[in-house]
Amino acid sequence: MACDEPAALSGIFTRQNSASAVSLDFEPDADYKFVETLEDRYKCAYCHLVLHNPHQTGCGHRFCQQCILSLRSLNAVPTCPVDKETIKMHEVFKDNCCKREVLNLHVFCKNIPDCSSKIILGRYQEHLQQCLFESVQCTNDGCCDQILRKDLKEHLSQHCKFREEMCQYCNKYVVLINIKNHEENDCPDYPVPCLQNCSQIILKKEVEKHHAVCPEAEVDCPYKQYGCLVKVKRGKLAEHENSALREHMLQILDKNSQLEEQISDLHKSLECKEIKIQQLAEAIKKCEKEFRQFTQLFGKNSNLMVSTQALASHLDKSARLESQVKQLLQMANQQQSKLDLRPLFDTIENVKQKIALMETYDQRLVVLEGQSSKHDLQINIHKAQLNKNEERFKLLEGTCYNGKLIWKITDYKMKKKEAVEGRVLSIFSQPFYTSRCGYRLCARAYLNGDGSGKGTHVSLYFVVMRGEFDSLLLWPFKQKVTLMLLDQSGKKNHIVEVFRADPNSSSFKRPDGEMNIASGCPRFVPHTVLENTKNTYIRDDTLFLKVVVDLTDLEEL
Repeated sequence: MACDEPAALSGIFTRQNSASAVSLDFEPDADYKFVETLEDRYKCAYCHLVLHNPHQTGCGHRFCQQCILSLRSLNAVPTCPVDKETIKMHEVFKDNCCKREVLNLHVFCKNIPDCSSKIILGRYQEHLQQCLFESVQCTNDGCCDQILRKDLKEHLSQHCKFREEMCQYCNKYVVLINIKNHEENDCPDYPVPCLQNCSQIILKKEVEKHHAVCPEAEVDCPYKQYGCLVKVKRGKLAEHENSALREHMLQILDKNSQLEEQISDLHKSLECKEIKIQQLAEAIKKCEKEFRQFTQLFGKNSNLMVSTQALASHLDKSARLESQVKQLLQMANQQQSKLDLRPLFDTIENVKQKIALMETYDQRLVVLEGQSSKHDLQINIHKAQLNKNEERFKLLEGTCYNGKLIWKITDYKMKKKEAVEGRVLSIFSQPFYTSRCGYRLCARAYLNGDGSGKGTHVSLYFVVMRGEFDSLLLWPFKQKVTLMLLDQSGKKNHIVEVFRADPNSSSFKRPDGEMNIASGCPRFVPHTVLENTKNTYIRDDTLFLKVVVDLTDLEEL
């Protein structure tokens, strides 16, 4: 397939299932041992190694994709190293036929002679993932040992120093290299000797309990409070008490003497305080007597003055109240003739009628509120149905029935960030059809890559979905599919990949579920090409993908 511009060289096509299948590919620059001598037509004209993603020039020579790119970057006008012809990049095309032949060349496993397998080159990496003689790293944390895959199980269960073993004392699983440290420092059921050399073996968790009764533990003499400062082993405490009985009695007598002296001093101090209390009591009685005499003398003079003043005050108040009562009686007589209560009664009656009317309005308002709630509920149901219908109409308006899909992906940076962080790994396009009653299809994109393109490429896949007319269609799906990244500059420097559906793949059988496993290009376009500011594949944070299904020989219902 010829490329219009050099940018198309970056579209590396390797079809694989997005879920379980492994793509046919191999690692370049490795030393492969071919079963048959490698023919020159399968060697790169530049690096002279086996061709990796072969591209053919206009002069007929084949190069690895990376080699042809290197020639272009080293020279402004690249030339073929074989015939010195100028390489015209628009004449370079990917040689898929040669690629299939290279991928099907048989090679020996690198672990020969232990492994005698012969594998096609495209399945070489897949074989190494299963080869029993391949050297792999131990899977236990902390272990860096390299072991043959066939010996890994035995290593993990018997030889690895970082495997987990059960502690024989507490039955907890501990990393083998740490088990001794665990037993000596952390295991509560680890047996330890008594620190007091009593020859008993005890569990670590019962050490303190044992020390409370250990006969070899040193304890204070029970007569420490009387002055005996001797420390003796608990087992010999009785012997010490018997041998030091006389000294203990003397210490007790001395202590008693000290206490008697203290009690005598306290009695003397108490007698002095009692004498002072009696003196204070007599002084208080004398003061009380003088106070009573003083109050009696003062009371005779003050009572007479208070009574006179109170009487005069009451007389004045009585006169003022009497005059106020007379004034109120006069005002009442004047207003009685003017007061007419009939308008007041009429007003009260009108208010009562209005209140009754308001009560009936309240009852009607409660009924209306109930009806309004029912109407609101019905309106919400209709709104939800309308929203669903609008979404369906929008989907139907944007649906194509000619086997072509133009997929507009907006907010590229945000969606790629979500993919890098593992929140939304892939996104799906809207469905499209090969005809009104044809196959139902869609596209699936991994903006941070999938499989061999993870982290470096955008992966683009083609998905066969379950449709309404599947029972009338021919299965498996066999049409040619074209995947495109559209150039937004108007120069049509599109990146294009084409493949034909494999009738033996489960991706193209009649769907049992909502959709089949996706199939397509895990390395559709590198991030470096897509996001390069010199290219115009992304504008306003938006890119366009196109999927075209070849409808040739496809019978329309």
